[in-house]
Amino acid sequence: MICSSSQFCYHRHVPSTRTAQRPTDARRPESDPTRQESKGEQTRRAVLDHAIERFGREGYRATSVADISRDAGVGGTVAYAYFPNKEALFLAALDTDAAAVINEGLSQLTSGEPAENWRETLVITLVDALDRHPLARRVLSGLEPDVTERVQTIPAMLELRTAVVERLRADQATGAVRADIDPVAVGNGAVTIILTVLMSVLQFGRQGVDAYGADVMAVFAAALEPPAG
Repeated sequence: MICSSSQFCYHRHVPSTRTAQRPTDARRPESDPTRQESKGEQTRRAVLDHAIERFGREGYRATSVADISRDAGVGGTVAYAYFPNKEALFLAALDTDAAAVINEGLSQLTSGEPAENWRETLVITLVDALDRHPLARRVLSGLEPDVTERVQTIPAMLELRTAVVERLRADQATGAVRADIDPVAVGNGAVTIILTVLMSVLQFGRQGVDAYGADVMAVFAAALEPPAG
């Protein structure tokens, strides 16, 4: 258990070796499209969606469960039927919103982009996705420092790392990526660099990407692409 401050005390998430299921939309787990959500599932989803919006806008300290319940149009104690306390609701909201950002990136990563394009496309997609996901944006901006580390260990982040590794292996098979690199080590490192780029964009503005984005891509190219000739 981690108790990083008086705000948060939570169990460190250890990534599973299994690949997480990918949501079919921003905030709803994959499910049978013919199955109707129960009333309880609809209520939980409404509470979670409004928690993402409220926490993303006002932050953990300034938000109460009563605020979120009111936004969701449910009774003041209804949220506690699904989340034991405010902290649990916050962490569930963060995991859901961060996973939604990552899933937008995954959709591009598996879209068949050429080897020389997918890395840049992945970064741009993730940067753009943060505009639509307020809580993930807030946390990666450094405004909730006690839980920033959590983003690295959610199941969707494991899935992104796995997808990047598999893409590198596929590109090695076609000769687009050097055969002498370890795709697992390099893939994990690439995701860490991309996450750092996202945080830099949010904290210092997009002008850094405009000025140095090509240089970042040049580093990737130098590390991954076979020598010419």
